[in-house]
Amino acid sequence: MPNALAHVSDADFEAEVLKASGPVVVDFWAEWCGPCKQIAPLLDELASTLGDQVKITKMNVDENMNTPGKYGIRSIPTLLLFKDGEVVATLQGSAPKKKLEDWIKAQI
Repeated sequence: MPNALAHVSDADFEAEVLKASGPVVVDFWAEWCGPCKQIAPLLDELASTLGDQVKITKMNVDENMNTPGKYGIRSIPTLLLFKDGEVVATLQGSAPKKKLEDWIKAQI
C-alpha cells in the first residue's frame, strides 16, 4: 500500500518529524482554510508517489498551538520541509501539484 499522509500533533512532533530518518514535509493547515483544502488532495497524491523518498504530514494549527508558534507559522497553508530535525525549506500558500512536487524534489 502506498504511504498515506500522516497527521502529527504537538505530542508526537519530535518523534515523527524531528527524529525521522529521512526528509519530512509538514503541512500546517486548518479546517476553515480554503487554500489548505485546495492542496490537501495534491499532498495526498504526492504522499503516494514520493512516499519512499519523503514523509508528508499534516498538522492542524487549531488543535496544536505549540509547534506552529515555535516555527513562526503566521499564515496557512505553510509547508516546512525538515531534514535531520532542521527546517531546510518553506513554501507558503496554495500551489499547483507540479510546483509542490518540484519544491519537494529540490530538497530531497
